[in-house]
Amino acid sequence: MLTRTFTDRTITPPPRRSRARRALVFGTAGLLASAGVTALAGTAAAASTLGAAAAEKGRYFGTAVAANHLGEAAYASTLNTEFNSVTPENEMKWDAVEPSRNSFSYGSADQIVSHAQSRGMKVRGHTLVWHSQLPGWVGGLGASDLRTAMNNHITQVMTHYKGKIHSWDVVNEAFQDGSSGARRSSPFQDKLGNGFIEEAFRTARTADPAAKLCYNDYNTDGVNAKSNAVYNLVKDFKARGVPIDCVGFQSHFNSASPVPGDYRANLQRFADLGVDVQITELDIEGSGTAQANSYTNVVNACLGVSRCTGITVWGVTDKYSWRASGTPLLFDGNYAKKAAYTAVLTALGGSGGGGGGGGDAACTVTYSRTNDWSDRFNGQVTVTAGSAAITGWTTTVTVTSPQKISTNWNGTPSWDSSGNVMTMKPNGNGSLAAGASTSFGFTVMKNGNSSAPAIGSCSAS
Repeated sequence: MLTRTFTDRTITPPPRRSRARRALVFGTAGLLASAGVTALAGTAAAASTLGAAAAEKGRYFGTAVAANHLGEAAYASTLNTEFNSVTPENEMKWDAVEPSRNSFSYGSADQIVSHAQSRGMKVRGHTLVWHSQLPGWVGGLGASDLRTAMNNHITQVMTHYKGKIHSWDVVNEAFQDGSSGARRSSPFQDKLGNGFIEEAFRTARTADPAAKLCYNDYNTDGVNAKSNAVYNLVKDFKARGVPIDCVGFQSHFNSASPVPGDYRANLQRFADLGVDVQITELDIEGSGTAQANSYTNVVNACLGVSRCTGITVWGVTDKYSWRASGTPLLFDGNYAKKAAYTAVLTALGGSGGGGGGGGDAACTVTYSRTNDWSDRFNGQVTVTAGSAAITGWTTTVTVTSPQKISTNWNGTPSWDSSGNVMTMKPNGNGSLAAGASTSFGFTVMKNGNSSAPAIGSCSAS
């Protein structure tokens, strides 16, 4: 999947290389942020992150990752804290890993895989055979050479990552939009015919027998001509013993193309064929309650299908989304959790709601910038106890390099190895009555960057 434009109710994919950056903040978190304040919450009783909450439901909750953002402290911190699966955004596509024939380049993809493995995250491989983001040399091959090149590409890439990828998008977006249910024109379809999909899956099984092999597409979320065509393909493959383990539903939604009413039923009919289903590229344009409700519907649909094994959102933060102007993700441009985040965590049974009881230790944190100078600014974090008294609290403040926190007060800090993530605990101000508040402050040296720090959720005891 990559950058998409909208035509009526159809999402059509052009290249995902665009990096539009517009961050809008919605819902409760957005109203606070518009005044320079960000609110985050947590409890000690239930899972307090997306990945942990999904794991308790026997599923993963992942995100698309771009290697060039891993050096941004707030990006990496949010990724590491919240998600337990990653999908490389562009780094495993054909043009990235085999730009010239038989010359493979894995550096950026390896960076993502290593990052994920070091933190115990799963990795989805995306994608092996796709009509888009192909290097020019592929399209110029004749049929015999193209078949050889396709099978070699699958074998080389899957062998390189053998044992490291839990699911591969073997073939991506092979069907047309519209009412025909026809195959999409591509070098593979036009020169190799309908059999190229089967051949790709058989080659993939040989290359890594342990990896889950998926077909992935968009505009297949409800029952329609396109999803019916994919359904018939999968049904045929299962009947004839062609190796296929899973089907990916990209699930890009907006007001013109909302979550379909038969979304869960559609997932279930594929699962009934004997394959896993995965929501692979989820993002939902919108804001506030409407966006939150749509995310809830998607999560509930997955939880309602036993073979729905996980959900991946297509990006960490709105500011790097391919649909940035539509603010479609769970974290805004400052990495503050949106109403949609809370809705997802609640639907998963996490501490955002539906988890602990009313007497559980809980706290929220709000951030505001209190002073601003040319070279530095002061920030203040207010910690507020929930409906029960607490005896301690912990939260984090993450700045973006080359920013540095030079001083702090009213708390006891510790630092990660990068010096960009400050974990703050009480300094004589840990015991709070129900609803009571305290605060701590800090000075950030801008060093040319005046962006707001990312404030982590509050953990209480």
